[in-house]
Amino acid sequence: MDVSKIKLVAFDLDGTLTQHKVPLEDMNKAVLDKLNKKYKLLMVGAGECSRIFNQMNKYPIDILGSYGMQYAEYNKETGELDIKYLRSVPCDREECNRKAAIIREKFNLTEYAGDSVQFFPTGGITLAILGTAAQLPEKLKYDPTREKRRAMFNDVQEMFPEFTVFVGGTSSFDMAPAPYNKYYALDTYCKEHGYTHDEVVFVGDDYGKGGNDSSVYESDINFIKVDDYTKFGEYVKELL
Repeated sequence: MDVSKIKLVAFDLDGTLTQHKVPLEDMNKAVLDKLNKKYKLLMVGAGECSRIFNQMNKYPIDILGSYGMQYAEYNKETGELDIKYLRSVPCDREECNRKAAIIREKFNLTEYAGDSVQFFPTGGITLAILGTAAQLPEKLKYDPTREKRRAMFNDVQEMFPEFTVFVGGTSSFDMAPAPYNKYYALDTYCKEHGYTHDEVVFVGDDYGKGGNDSSVYESDINFIKVDDYTKFGEYVKELL
């Protein structure tokens, strides 16, 4: 990476700037403030723009949400987000449940609590391995190393070709309508706002097989790996 060329710094949230679903802490907010003086900052997340914004305690930053299906800009006057677009695609719920049942039968995952699949307004879905009503302690201990889900990943991907599949959360597969993923979102943003890829760096933690940052990690966009969000400042010190 040629730091002298960097104009845009894009971030993942959970595991990069914060713990999973935990509000942004002052320590990493201070690092963002320093970066904000030198670069254009952008969030590129899996969740909705509003959720990311609230988790960041309304930090002044533009947000690409739901893998690029949503985009919102920070309004300095109101201190809130202005939603620029919200995209969605049709989802065949019956077909998704049918495919999920095939995956469950193949991998002996037929016992679960609540619904098998969670559906979102964007047309994205989550295949909840333990079910949508599973308790957090059960989800946390199911697959902490992601080995179980990575062993199933290719089968799930082949079963759901109309989606981009990710190893999500603690015990699920998250799926965004193809071609949406973080690379697609960031690449589209660059084209619309006049950035070349060598002027951009993405900072993320989920870059392994099936990770929702992997599409950027495997691309030509500069990438800074974060393996411990509490040391975020150390990982980006080259930019400071």
